Amino acid sequence: MLAAIHDSFGEPAEVLSARQTDKPEPAAGEALVRMLLSPIHNHDLWTIRGNYGYKPELPGAIGGSEALGIVEAVGEGVASDLIGKRVVAAGVHGTWAEYFTGPAAALLPLPDAIPDEAGAQLVAMPFSAISLLETLKVSEGQWLVQTAANGAVGKIMTGLAKARGIHLLNLVRRQEAADELKAAGVENVLSTDDPDWVAKAQALIGEAGATSAIDSVGGEVGAQLIELLGVDGELIIFGTATGAPLPVSSGALIMKHITVKGFWGSRVSKEMDPDTRFRLIGELVGLAVQGDLPLETGGKFPLSQCSEAMKAALEPGRRGKIMLQP
Repeated sequence: MLAAIHDSFGEPAEVLSARQTDKPEPAAGEALVRMLLSPIHNHDLWTIRGNYGYKPELPGAIGGSEALGIVEAVGEGVASDLIGKRVVAAGVHGTWAEYFTGPAAALLPLPDAIPDEAGAQLVAMPFSAISLLETLKVSEGQWLVQTAANGAVGKIMTGLAKARGIHLLNLVRRQEAADELKAAGVENVLSTDDPDWVAKAQALIGEAGATSAIDSVGGEVGAQLIELLGVDGELIIFGTATGAPLPVSSGALIMKHITVKGFWGSRVSKEMDPDTRFRLIGELVGLAVQGDLPLETGGKFPLSQCSEAMKAALEPGRRGKIMLQP
C-alpha cells in the first residue's frame, strides 16, 4: 500500500515521502480501515519534528492520527457487522496510508447526515475542545476568552460555547482574520494588533471580568489575558503558536487569585470516565448533524503529494484542515 512515511525527525515537508509499504493486518480487538480522508493536525506536524509527547519508532514511521474510512476487516473478538461501516478513528497512529489499523472499540460509526469532510475531523480537535470546555469553571451566562479564535479549535469552540450559552470573546492576531470571522457570523471578535484591544475587551466583558481564558498563542498576548480575568479566574494554556514564553505578572496572579495550568487533550482523553466520553461524543455528533459544528476543509491532496500537503498545512490564513486522501 502507499503511505506517507518518514525515517527521521525534521520538518514534515522535507522528511516525509510517499512510498510503498506492507498493508497491516488487524490484531485481536482491532479493525482494518480503508482510509478515505485524513486531516493534517498541528500535533501530527510536531510528532514528525520529534517534539511531541508521542514519538514513533524510526525508520519507517507513518504519519497521521485521525481518519475517516471504511472497515475492511476485523481481528479476533470483533463483531463482523462492523465490516463495511463508515467510521472515524482518532488517537491512532499511521492514518496517512491507504490502510491502517486501530482498536475496534475506538471507531465511531457515522450517520449519513455527516459529510466525509466533517467526519474525518470530528473527533481529535472537536473532542479536545469539548473536553477542555468541560473542565473549565465557566458556565452559562459567564464570559470565556480565547486566543487563536480563527484556528480549528477556536472555530469549534464558537459552536460549543454558543450551544452551552457561554459568552465568548474571540481574539486573533490580525485584523484580516478578525474581518473573516465577523463575515462568517462570529460575534465578539477583536484583533490583538489593535493597540486598544485590552480596553475594548474589558469594556465588552464588564467589570466582573471573564471566568476562564484559553491561550494557544503564548508570549505577551497570552499574559495579557490575565488582565481580562475576574477574581478566582483561570488561564488555561492549550498551545503556543509563537513558542514565546509567558511573561506573567505575579501581582495580578496574587491579587486576583488566578490559576494558571496546562491542558493536554491526549492525557485528558485517556483518563476520562467512559460515561463522560460517551456523553461528549454524543454532543459533538448531534452538533455536526445539525450543522452547528464548524469543520472546514482547506484542501485535499493525494498521498503521493504528501510533501506539498505539509506545506499547505503550514500556510497562514487557510480556512480549514488540509486533508490527505488515497
